[in-house]
Amino acid sequence: MASNPKSLGNRVGSLQCDNTTLHLLKANDFVANAIRQRLKNVCVINVCSSPGSGKTTLMQETGKRLGKDLNIAVLVGDPETDRDAVRMKEVGLNALQIVTGGMCHIEAQMILQALDHIDLENLDLLFIENVGNLLCPSAFDLGEDYRVTLLATTEGDDKPKKYPRMFLTSELMLVSKADLLPYVPFTVENVTQDAREVNPNIEILTISTLNGEGIDAWCEWLQARVEAKKAQIAE
Repeated sequence: MASNPKSLGNRVGSLQCDNTTLHLLKANDFVANAIRQRLKNVCVINVCSSPGSGKTTLMQETGKRLGKDLNIAVLVGDPETDRDAVRMKEVGLNALQIVTGGMCHIEAQMILQALDHIDLENLDLLFIENVGNLLCPSAFDLGEDYRVTLLATTEGDDKPKKYPRMFLTSELMLVSKADLLPYVPFTVENVTQDAREVNPNIEILTISTLNGEGIDAWCEWLQARVEAKKAQIAE
């Protein structure tokens, strides 16, 4: 199996895990690798955050802006209801709800099963909107190419140090709800410093789906990753 920063081997060194946990993560990583093989022509983005950070609204806005240029699908994880998938479909996105039944994260096996129920033909970009949680999802590789974590300004700027594994395993942090910065005790400089102390390579964008700040840069980031994945396959 190719080395992956979210895989078991890169986690165990800093975790005290019993044998059951080790087996669970190892099995998950095996399935995640199978997903990568199946989606080798698709750029897969695992979108993580706390509840209410704006993941679904961002997916809707992304679909509106890129839907004409890219074939996009979304797998949406929630403990109950299909409300978020319905919201995706309202803007024309190919969306499927994964109801976890109370589980605080999505596991790779759920993604593998869901792939049988979405149209993968000519797919360019697959979003996995994970269950709202900064802790549990960080341990589970879902076969993604990139992990993106939203951190809303309403949450406070101390989260990268409180939930380091999520930011350690993310390629991009989106500081969302930037339109509220004048009204909340949140400093972009502080959160940037903390995030880069946890992960020096993490990229950071400040966005607002309300006023459009940073959304063009986000879409450009996505398009560049899709093009890079296609170029990699062509080699």
